[in-house]
Amino acid sequence: MRERKRLEGLLADDAELARYAGDVEALFELAQEGEAVEPELQAEIAKTEAFAEQLETKTMLSGESDALNAIVTVHPGAGGTESQDWAEMLMRMYLRWAERQGFKTDINEIQDGDEAGIKSATFTVTGENAFGQLSGESGVHRLVRISPFDSAKRRHTSFSSVFVSPEIDDSIVIDIKPDDLRIDTYRSGGKGGQHVNTTDSAVRITHLPTGIVAGCQNERSQHKNKEKAMKMLRSRLYEFELDKKKAASKKLEDSKLDNTFGSQIRSYVLQPYRMAKDLRTRVEVGDVDRVLDGYLEPFIRGYLKLRREGGVPAPVAELDE
Repeated sequence: MRERKRLEGLLADDAELARYAGDVEALFELAQEGEAVEPELQAEIAKTEAFAEQLETKTMLSGESDALNAIVTVHPGAGGTESQDWAEMLMRMYLRWAERQGFKTDINEIQDGDEAGIKSATFTVTGENAFGQLSGESGVHRLVRISPFDSAKRRHTSFSSVFVSPEIDDSIVIDIKPDDLRIDTYRSGGKGGQHVNTTDSAVRITHLPTGIVAGCQNERSQHKNKEKAMKMLRSRLYEFELDKKKAASKKLEDSKLDNTFGSQIRSYVLQPYRMAKDLRTRVEVGDVDRVLDGYLEPFIRGYLKLRREGGVPAPVAELDE
């Protein structure tokens, strides 16, 4: 049924593209006959270009895991409240992007910051090609702004890391030995709910051989939290094995960069100028507020284009001063 739905979508896209092309052709013919159709023609060409870009993006999502759902984890860097607030802004940016795509999102685990923002968050984005579109977001994201937490109104630079892994389909077998797991339970934290802070329902699972950790606290029962945490752990182990294959074959890493604060992949500058710039693809968007509200399409397309051409280069240094 999934394959049938995919093929029906391809046929529908082909028919839609033919309709756009036919409308443009008809307007050209009217223009050649002397009709004043320039505004309508420009509008139709713009719509056709936008649709063609969407189709091109789909053609670039042919990787082994691109069609899968995405599990996104956001962590603030050093800097306390400032970085924690930036991490929450990033989480909101991805949730807004997913909402505009018509994707479903589920927050698996979230730890609120001491004063504002978050200490960490993990959420699942469910939709066609969710992982393929978000895979280029893995890395360190940098924010430059006048801090709302600084009474002297000085400019601050904050960092947060994002890691995106595919949600593994049940048909893919990941062998996890029970002896390799450490399962800890603790009381859920959060902003409300009858089950919060009353029972040890939250679960954190550590895979001892690799040190990979997955946790869940949003379900009412410990059993359901454990089930979700195991699903996330399987996904992260799968990504871990993919990374080992890439390293062994010496291919360029194209699904994520090292989450170190010297290798930021994108800068979001609110002061002294306003711009969001990807340091790998050189894609720039001047309306940074729109980007922070979920407008990620230029960055996603830029990343996929470079990946199609043979890999994504390391970020370049950027001078703001």
